[in-house]
Amino acid sequence: MKRNRTHDLIICGGGMVGATLAAALGDTPLRIAVIDLHKARQRWPRESWGIRTCALTRASQHILDNVGAWEGMVRRRVHPYSDMYVWDATGSGSVHFSAADVGEPNLGHIVENRVIQAALAKRLAELSNVELICPARIDTLEFREERVEVALEDGRELSAALLVGADGRDSWVRRQAGITTHGWEYRQTAVITVARTERHHRDTAWQRFTTEGPLAFLPLAEGHSSIVWSVTPEHAEQLLEMEEGAFMEQLGQSFEHTLGRVEWIAERAAFPLRLQHASRYIRPRLVLAGDAAHAIHPLAGQGVNLGLADAATLAEVIAQAWSSRRDIGQPATLRRYERWRKSDNIPMMGAMDGFQRLFGSELTPLCWARNLGLTLTDALPPVKRGFIQHAMGLTGHLPRLARAGGGISLLPGR
Repeated sequence: MKRNRTHDLIICGGGMVGATLAAALGDTPLRIAVIDLHKARQRWPRESWGIRTCALTRASQHILDNVGAWEGMVRRRVHPYSDMYVWDATGSGSVHFSAADVGEPNLGHIVENRVIQAALAKRLAELSNVELICPARIDTLEFREERVEVALEDGRELSAALLVGADGRDSWVRRQAGITTHGWEYRQTAVITVARTERHHRDTAWQRFTTEGPLAFLPLAEGHSSIVWSVTPEHAEQLLEMEEGAFMEQLGQSFEHTLGRVEWIAERAAFPLRLQHASRYIRPRLVLAGDAAHAIHPLAGQGVNLGLADAATLAEVIAQAWSSRRDIGQPATLRRYERWRKSDNIPMMGAMDGFQRLFGSELTPLCWARNLGLTLTDALPPVKRGFIQHAMGLTGHLPRLARAGGGISLLPGR
C-alpha cells in the first residue's frame, strides 16, 4: 500500500455523527475524507414523511447551527415542541413539562433524520477541505505507528493520522479494531411511523408508559406526529402485518385516544432495542463516536443527541491538539475525548436503562413508586426545572459547539 498520507482524518460513516464531525472541522487546514456507502437524499415529495425522526435538544441545535447545517434544516422542515406530557398506564401518576417553566421558547425540535442528513451533506459539499467518498466501502485496515491505512473495495487507498468509526451500532470499524462491547437486548422492538390524528398535538410531546414499553407521539408540522411504539418482538411483528385500519385503531386505543382518532399513517418499520457500550472508545489511530461507541433505549430520545455531542467534543479535542502541534492519532490526545464523553454517556445510559426497568415492571411496589415519583416531580417546580434544563442539554461540561455562537478555532497552519 502507498505510504504517503493522503489525509489527516478519515471518517468511516457519513451519517449524522460523522458528517457533523467533518462539518465542525470544515474550513480548517485538516484534510478530511468521509467514507459512506449511501448518499444522503436531497429531494423528496413535500407531502411525504421520513419515519425515522429524532428529538433534538437545544445543545444539539447549537451544534448543528455552529457547523452550518441548521439553516438548511429549517428550510426543509423542523418542528419545535413547547411542552411534554408523560403518564403511567398503570396508575394516576403524570408530569407536565413546559418551556415556560424555564423561560425558553421551546424544549427542542422534532426533526426527520433525512432532513438533518441532507443539510449536513450540502454543508460538506461546500467545504474545500472535506472529500466525500460515496458510495464506497472499506475493504481492509492497517494500523501503523504513525498512520492508519485504508483500502476501499474499489481499489482506492487512503492513509491518515486518525480514523473515526462513526458507522453505527454494528460498527465494522469497531470489530476490525478488536474493541469489544457489553450490554443486553431489551426484548423490545420499536415500531415507528408518522400519523395524523383527529385533534392537533398542540406542539406537545406525549408519552404513555405501559408495561410493554413506552408509546410516544412526537409533534411534527401540519399536525402530524412521529410515533415510536416500544412493544415485545411478537407484538411488533403483529403490528407490522396488520391492515392499516386495524393498526390505526390499536394505536389509538394504546394511546387512550388522547388526540382523538388516528386518521392516517405513513409506512411502518421496526428495529430491535438494546443497550450497548464499547469497552473503550479509542486505540492508537482510532476513535469511536455515536452508536459505534454507545446505543441506548430511545424512551427519552437521547441517542442522536449523545452522538452529536461526541462529534462536537471530538472536533474540539482534535482542533486543540492540531493547534498545539500534537499528534491527533495518539492515545495521549484521544484519552481526553474518551474521559469527557464517558462522563456524560455512562450516566445517561444508566438512567435510561433504569427508567426502562422501572416503567416496565408490573411489581406493585415499583408501580406505586413510579406513579408517586411522577406526581411529586409535577408538584415540585425546582425539580421540574432541573429535569428540563438537563434534558435540553444546558447543564454539565459542554463542548464549545454546544453553546450559542460557539466554534472551533485552529492556528492558520503548521
